Amino acid sequence: MSDASDIKILLVDDHPLVRDGLRARLEAAPRLRVVGEAGSGEEAIAQAGACRPDLVLMDVNMKGGSGIEATARLLEHYPDILVLVLSMHDKPEYVAQAMAAGARGYVLKDAPGKDIVLAIDTVMGGGIYYSAALARQLANPAPQDTLLTLREQEVLRHIADGQSNKQIARALDLSVRTVETHRLNIKRKLGIEGQAELIRFAVQRAENGGYP
Repeated sequence: MSDASDIKILLVDDHPLVRDGLRARLEAAPRLRVVGEAGSGEEAIAQAGACRPDLVLMDVNMKGGSGIEATARLLEHYPDILVLVLSMHDKPEYVAQAMAAGARGYVLKDAPGKDIVLAIDTVMGGGIYYSAALARQLANPAPQDTLLTLREQEVLRHIADGQSNKQIARALDLSVRTVETHRLNIKRKLGIEGQAELIRFAVQRAENGGYP
């Protein structure tokens, strides 16, 4: 039996075994009731319309597409539903993207069961929740300077000056291929996707006096 005080939850994960484990963990807690499951973003939107959950527990990486994209789309259709991301990824960029999409919290999959219940209660109460490990990481981010070698910092400084790979190669007495490799390594270390984002980062860092 359930009553009006139950928190209705929709589980979204492309692994049935993971959903089974989550269902068992959640339904062992008072007032939590799993009313639906979905294995993709498309299914999540359809299920949200069918079972009208109070909260969606959303995975990030699924075969059918990103849970972050699914979060944004789901909230376009059902803005009153709360989304709590449950993921194995602890990179700050994933957290930032999830929150920008409208999620109200981010919990790591290896968190204790009581943390997931606490996260649900916090979000349902109007708050924002991060797993403890994430909260510490967000409060004390690793200095990005420590991720890059001195040569990579030099390349980044030239990128900030608007120089091409050919110009950077000439200035640093390197091959163009080596400069391209440095660019790729910089983007990988900083979690940057495109060239425009790399240039923006390089310029911002230059403005802050962050080059050797």
